[in-house]
Amino acid sequence: MYRFRHHRPATVDEAARIFSDCEDPAYLGGGMTLIPTMKQRLAAPTDLIDLGRVDGLSGIRVSGEEIRIGAFTRHADVAASREVIHAIPALASLARQIGDMQVRNRGTIGGSVANSDPAADYPAAVVALGATVHTNRRRIAGDDFFKDLFETALEPGEIITAIDFPIPARAAYRKFPQPASRYAIVGVMVAELGGKARVGVTGAGPCAFRATALEEALNRGFDAAHLEGVEIPDAGFNTDMHASAEYRAHLVGVMAGQALAAL
Repeated sequence: MYRFRHHRPATVDEAARIFSDCEDPAYLGGGMTLIPTMKQRLAAPTDLIDLGRVDGLSGIRVSGEEIRIGAFTRHADVAASREVIHAIPALASLARQIGDMQVRNRGTIGGSVANSDPAADYPAAVVALGATVHTNRRRIAGDDFFKDLFETALEPGEIITAIDFPIPARAAYRKFPQPASRYAIVGVMVAELGGKARVGVTGAGPCAFRATALEEALNRGFDAAHLEGVEIPDAGFNTDMHASAEYRAHLVGVMAGQALAAL
């Protein structure tokens, strides 16, 4: 690992100020992606800005028809939260399926969303539930947040502070995990929100996206029969040692069917 300077700001404003003063800085959340990347010498930031001591970035709060989760809230806390289990049980279930115990006790929801790993679980919920990502500068609609492989709408120095998830009438998440890492080869969340279907997919493409063809089918009725014959084009889908693009396209339909059955 290369040498770097370590900073531990106490506020979001201080963290942003340090970021602007550094040559090639990076924010550090749970470190579940950044630290291994640095160990492999695939990244070499000059400065690490540790957000672990910043007040107000953790916690879960239900307000009206939505639930707000602080960006530094650990996966394990989301999985065990009574508020999340009661309001959006599918989100708690999703958090329980992330990685292993060590990852769930260190990784943060904000770090996962900001990283936009193509196989991460939370992005499927962000797009399926129509979440709003709050930063130190603005609000970003979940539909507009994920742009490409490890690319989001975040601007340099921008910090996710919280994510608001609307509470759906019902939702379910199912994924086909890679056996060792537990990353989603394909993960699908199906939700009913405002009387309409929303389907978020992760693992299949460069970043999370909504499966509009499946949504249109389910808007004719939340019945597995409506999913039959819906074509999922594999153009642009990921192909690697674990699964081809064609197989991932097939899995999108299978996982959607399993999520629908779980509703």
